[in-house]
Amino acid sequence: MPVPIPRQRAVPAVEGGQAQTAPDPGVEPSQARTAGAEHSSASLGMTLLVIEDDPAQTLSVPALLDAAGKPIKVRTARNLTEAERLLTDDVHCILLDLSLPAPGRTVASGGAGSSGGAGASGSSGGAGASDGAADELGTLKHVLRLAPRHAVLALTASNDIERATEAVRVGAQDYLFRDELDSRVLTRAIRYAVERKRADIAQRQLTESRLRAQENARLERGLLPTPLLDGSPLRFAARYRPGRSRALLGGDFYDAVRTPDGTVHAMIGDVCGHGPDEAALGVELRIAWRALTFAGLCGDELLSTLQQVLEHERPDDEIFATLCTVDISPDGRRAGLCLAGHPSPLIARSGGLAELLPYENSGPALGLLPRARWPRQQVELGGAWSLMLYTDGLIEGRVEAGSKRRLGQDGMVAMVRRQISEGLSGDGLLQAAVSEVRDLNGGELTDDVAVVLLERGPRA
Repeated sequence: MPVPIPRQRAVPAVEGGQAQTAPDPGVEPSQARTAGAEHSSASLGMTLLVIEDDPAQTLSVPALLDAAGKPIKVRTARNLTEAERLLTDDVHCILLDLSLPAPGRTVASGGAGSSGGAGASGSSGGAGASDGAADELGTLKHVLRLAPRHAVLALTASNDIERATEAVRVGAQDYLFRDELDSRVLTRAIRYAVERKRADIAQRQLTESRLRAQENARLERGLLPTPLLDGSPLRFAARYRPGRSRALLGGDFYDAVRTPDGTVHAMIGDVCGHGPDEAALGVELRIAWRALTFAGLCGDELLSTLQQVLEHERPDDEIFATLCTVDISPDGRRAGLCLAGHPSPLIARSGGLAELLPYENSGPALGLLPRARWPRQQVELGGAWSLMLYTDGLIEGRVEAGSKRRLGQDGMVAMVRRQISEGLSGDGLLQAAVSEVRDLNGGELTDDVAVVLLERGPRA
């Protein structure tokens, strides 16, 4: 048998978190209050907030049990102001009477209280019926704005099927008719509405996460460099693998440009750390390097300016960056080399074995010493050669899964020598090198890896 919604407005009890529960038929009020208190203290079940203004008390809500057999607690609010106060985090579902007037509007005599009769059906005719429909949807929209994460059930008269379905379109999880409020229908509707709302929120969060990931991927792809080598006879190849899971950009960075005098400038660098801040700093350093190179700076002057950029842009004073720059003469036979705490490049000349370029005259990493200097070394390249610049992620991987021994520069040199002897060059050489280092490590590398290869053929 349906039980009328409790009309006792014990505000202190509600504000203290003690929700009103519908008593069982035939139970004395004092016994019902005692039983309700025992249920409340024993466990926390679901809570239903009913928003309606029914002076005639024609609306009845039966005693309800949730899926675990616990009583569903019921709170009531006569208006939206009171509903906003009672809408606490422990409310799981809202049952909204659509005949409640929208915020800022008053209802004529026989309005909200006669929601079960002809007044609620919109039969008053003309503009009044149209305004009534707008009011009811306005009320629902207001509640949805107040409770964006709560399930909402729309309550209306049985002859308002169109308005009920419109309420679902606007955002309610389901609708109910007044004359169908038995315990079975209402309990099922509450459970369905709560689960559907959870699913909707989860799906929205998943969609937002996917869109955010796609946007980040587009952004990161846009930040990867496009070498400007038009007119150069040198061949260029690069490989990039960030250490962060599901990232496209890490703290490593590289670039290559050809200036109007025919000199080819290339660089590769590594910001300490692997997070998005380090990736952003690497992009800033790369863009600054390109701008300074086109402005005519090189060697110590360029690196000193880059250190100033790093010191102003880094999020922490402990952040530093290593860097390797080369400037290859227009005839391709000589190069200037500057190292700022970075591993020395690998060169393979025609008819000779791959070897490391000199490292003795290198300078410190950027950001470590305020007045550091970076000498520029002159290197003879020869007629045909391959020059490989890389970050330490390529040489710090393990030689086998579970081993503490790292590949190191000697292991990398031996590996590249073997791959060149097998006829690999260009992009294929870089692909084989990165893949073999990963295989030796027994899985993905934890550090970022960037590798750049510049090649000059015998006829260049």
